[in-house]
Amino acid sequence: MSAQKKSTKTRLIEAALDLFAEKGVTETTTKAVAERAQVNEVTLFRHFGNKHGLLLAVMEDSAMFARLGKALVEQANSKESVSHALKDYAKVSLQALERVPELVRSLVGEAGQYPVENRLALGRGVAQANTYIAQHLAKAIAIEGLQSRFPPEKLASLLNGLLLGYFVINSISEGDPLWEGQDDFLESLMELFLQGAILSPIATSVTTATKTYSAQVATVTDLPANLVHSIFQQAKKQGRQDYALVYLLFGAGLSPQEVINLKRSHLISEPQQYLLEINGNPIRQVPLNQWIMGKRYGFSQNNPLTQWLKSRKDNQLTMFINQEQQPLSESELQALWQDWTEGLLTPQGESPSIEQTRQTWCVEMLLKGIELEDLSILSGIEVEDLQPYARRAREKLAIEQAHLLDQKP
Repeated sequence: MSAQKKSTKTRLIEAALDLFAEKGVTETTTKAVAERAQVNEVTLFRHFGNKHGLLLAVMEDSAMFARLGKALVEQANSKESVSHALKDYAKVSLQALERVPELVRSLVGEAGQYPVENRLALGRGVAQANTYIAQHLAKAIAIEGLQSRFPPEKLASLLNGLLLGYFVINSISEGDPLWEGQDDFLESLMELFLQGAILSPIATSVTTATKTYSAQVATVTDLPANLVHSIFQQAKKQGRQDYALVYLLFGAGLSPQEVINLKRSHLISEPQQYLLEINGNPIRQVPLNQWIMGKRYGFSQNNPLTQWLKSRKDNQLTMFINQEQQPLSESELQALWQDWTEGLLTPQGESPSIEQTRQTWCVEMLLKGIELEDLSILSGIEVEDLQPYARRAREKLAIEQAHLLDQKP
């Protein structure tokens, strides 16, 4: 007798799960479930009391969330890196949600109508699924020697929350204008996690190197305007990427390490300007200057960087690439700098160094009137390490004032 009851209960749960997925919870009737399970509706009421009791059994007995989390993780376990595993997991998750859209909409949109027992069961199911994913993420992160800004459980919850939010918005509206499609959303999601939530040893060393470099600057040797414009001209002759690289070095004050770590998604379009998001500790945003050393190289929606990105035909996520369409390395950037500055000399009779672009930008920003604290936020350089730049800016202002005084009779 108990075996027969167990078989009937199982059939009812499976029938309910199928119909909830097809029609949603509200549109599914107990009569339809009973007919699908080939039992009398009275039998359903005897086992579960009502539809909410049946839904509770579906959540608990089928353990659908836990099984889903475990299955998705198993599919991603064979991936060779955290980035591949994350992207594959995100894609498979969205595909799983797309197979049961009505059930998802019911569980999200109608949860407020459910008894507290159902909501608690829903929370437990989601938490159990997150646990599987958190364990997988923690293992993958540890294997690659990475670090996370958040505990694995929070990381998994953030990931699943963003995936669910994207799916729900797309399922109840005519598309999200922020994203060109699912692939665009997934690429941005991966960038958010891989560059924002998960830190690589390389990123950490870059941050440390930048701070060490800035602290060691005792004498600022910024470049004069005529030399800067000559470098721009020679880079422009080499091609759009070269022109864009010089534009970033002088127009945003980035270090060579920061430049080569840029991704396409790090460019942020604002109504009146473009911003670059720089992944460091902390993450910061830097505006792209339109005017550089007295000449205009960019406009609010058009500059050498946007022209370069629009000309791209490859699928690389990095902002700058080499001839093999692989991410540009720092040594390759240094080699390009040698080409742009060939035959050019500083007032000291030396070849310009790429590190002087950052110094030139800092001094120019101070001459334009920016406060040291604000420059520290934009550059990532500590205020005390900016004192030599402030002194150099005051020196140039003093020379300019002396020149103006000399013009007076």
